[in-house]
Amino acid sequence: MRVYNIIGYALLVFHGAVSVLLAPARLGLWAGLLVGTLYLIFIWFSAGVYLSDVMHMGIAHRALDYKEWFIKAAVVVYNTAGIYINPTTWVNRHRLHHAFSDHDGDPNKLSDDGFWATMYRCVIPYRSRSNVANDRIFATWPLRLVANPYFAVFSQISSFVLLWLVVRDWLYALALWCSVRLFALWVNMVQNYWTHDRRFGTRRYHDEHDNAVNIGDWLPVTATFSACWQNNHHHYPHLLRLTHDPAEYDFGFATVRVMKMLGLVKASASGTRLPSDVPLPGLGF
Repeated sequence: MRVYNIIGYALLVFHGAVSVLLAPARLGLWAGLLVGTLYLIFIWFSAGVYLSDVMHMGIAHRALDYKEWFIKAAVVVYNTAGIYINPTTWVNRHRLHHAFSDHDGDPNKLSDDGFWATMYRCVIPYRSRSNVANDRIFATWPLRLVANPYFAVFSQISSFVLLWLVVRDWLYALALWCSVRLFALWVNMVQNYWTHDRRFGTRRYHDEHDNAVNIGDWLPVTATFSACWQNNHHHYPHLLRLTHDPAEYDFGFATVRVMKMLGLVKASASGTRLPSDVPLPGLGF
């Protein structure tokens, strides 16, 4: 088993143990495990929709066209109850990451950065040298509100207080709050470290300007909403799906298809351009 899978499953076991061992007496062991599991699912799923589906494929790459009210709601709700991620600076860093992937100018990771250096950059990225997040939506009041440094502080408080209001035990709430952030750090490492090191994963496209690889294991794909198909994505960043073969598991695309059925998103013109060397019979969208 690959090291990223071992760490990921170990963190899930750790979260389960925290949920059971620190559950207040009035909840009991099984109810404590249920509450902890539901909280992890809520953070993981809402983060995937907000970051991977909306901000990543919708805003950063303009491959999908979401309803503007839905974008604004996702930004405010997630950053109030979830793990704070500034939408403006994240999109800026991600676009720079594609422009300078694994090279000087990439805010996420340089080619020589090892495991610990990349983990540090997941929390404290390299300084962005330019601002390429100048889309009109970033000037709207919900996104300006969330991008404010004071909101970043408020988010830490609001996300903890909302959890405490549910469990009514500060130690249990703090343990769950911290544990899901450890799992989120692992998700970030899958995307920034393991899928940008040629020792891991596979390379469908042998682009020499970056180190992106594909990781198709069930846990990383599900946890990242398919963002670990990095070699595919870096080769064709504006394609609305990250898998390039029918046999490739694509959890993130499944969630986008559900949102399309709900009328929340449609494909952009660039997102539907299927290159001739991608072995898909169609986009399935």
